[in-house]
Amino acid sequence: MDTQITELLGRSRLISELLHAGLEVAVPARDRGIDLIAYVDLRADTRRFIARPIQMKAATTEQFAIAKKYAKVSDLILAYVWHLEDPATAVTYAMTYPEAVEIGTRMGWTKTSSWIDKHAYSTTKPSKKLKKLLEPYVMTPERWRERIVGTPRVR
Repeated sequence: MDTQITELLGRSRLISELLHAGLEVAVPARDRGIDLIAYVDLRADTRRFIARPIQMKAATTEQFAIAKKYAKVSDLILAYVWHLEDPATAVTYAMTYPEAVEIGTRMGWTKTSSWIDKHAYSTTKPSKKLKKLLEPYVMTPERWRERIVGTPRVR
């Protein structure tokens, strides 16, 4: 599968997850480090407009990456969508940029030349330790709602 198809499938899956969480989604006209914007507008379940930018990393297998360039985007959520070739095993992890860097620190990556010199680190073979660190960030509709809005959905 080519990278453009992977990106499209990842975006479609991510949009579907956000809509199932009762959120709205906007797609920026230009890619400047933000792939989607998830938001809630003024409805009975919120008193104010809340929006969060999302940078998506889509993969047909498993890969995790952090890059210092994303530090400049306020309130950014990094969404890692894995196993796009198999909907039965597909999973999305979502975290803030500081949370992703903390995972990188716990993995020892922020002391590597890749992080120090190239300002990024990535792996296409996540270890058991990394997968364990990612477990709290597996997304469900409820977790998406809390990640974007900070509170569970009122029905």
